[in-house]
Amino acid sequence: MSLAPRAVLVHRTTEYEELLARHGTHGQAAFFLSSRGRSIEEVTRRHRRTRQALADVAAAVPLQWRRSQVERADLDRFLFGPEDVVVVVGQDGLVANAAKYLADRPVVGIDTDPGRNPGVLVRHRPGDAAALLRAAVAPGGAVEELTMVEAVADDTQRLLALNEIYLGPPGHQTARYRIGPDTSATAEAQASSGVLVGTGTGATGWLRSLWQERRSELRLPAPTDPRLLWFVREAWPSPATGTSLVAGELGHGQGLRLTVESDRMVVFGDGMETDALELAWGQTVRLGISAASLRLVV
Repeated sequence: MSLAPRAVLVHRTTEYEELLARHGTHGQAAFFLSSRGRSIEEVTRRHRRTRQALADVAAAVPLQWRRSQVERADLDRFLFGPEDVVVVVGQDGLVANAAKYLADRPVVGIDTDPGRNPGVLVRHRPGDAAALLRAAVAPGGAVEELTMVEAVADDTQRLLALNEIYLGPPGHQTARYRIGPDTSATAEAQASSGVLVGTGTGATGWLRSLWQERRSELRLPAPTDPRLLWFVREAWPSPATGTSLVAGELGHGQGLRLTVESDRMVVFGDGMETDALELAWGQTVRLGISAASLRLVV
């Protein structure tokens, strides 16, 4: 007998909750902000809107469904099930933070602060939650399949991301590596501050800033396009390192291969630095389009 669907509400700690955790009381937090020319009222208003949105979405879950909640910091320890419908209540970035753990499960994005969030991924209001939950489990429900990027290391470590994957030094040192297409035996030795590989969803953020900075002639992908763009950050020319492979495009079946020539490099996706791969000298990692996608309920 199949289990009833489970609604998993993903949220993050509000600024107000973080202030209370740091300062202990509302009064101490208010004093801290006022001493820096800010009012706690704006913070508490956003907190109330977020908590009310979370309560409204929870109330919209059908009575026969199971339900659960997970905070952003606990995503890497939460066990998602095959019957889950994931409801992200918060900002666009929270959808990206959760995406790598969801493995093709339907995702509903609820905007807690319309006008403040761009609403690229959190497109709906709390009052839409009931209809969206029904649509998420209905045959033929309307979803967008958003392209994701993956990194696979030679020791089978694997990382997924919705916006972008960054490979680079763990601090402010220089990363040294060899880079090239995975279809070629040749690769260029480089020294840089890292490599960024991004999707069409990421083209609204970090990827776009690099694209603009380079005045790149590459066409930015749309979120559902099966294309990735990649850029090397601040490649340094020297007698031993080159700068001829600093940008490119990857389609289905194409990969970018990087072999580490530093003591240590990290690979993380969508800003989740605490859930990163660590690579040592001599290890190789391949980057390309993932077979998994984010199924965003529209």
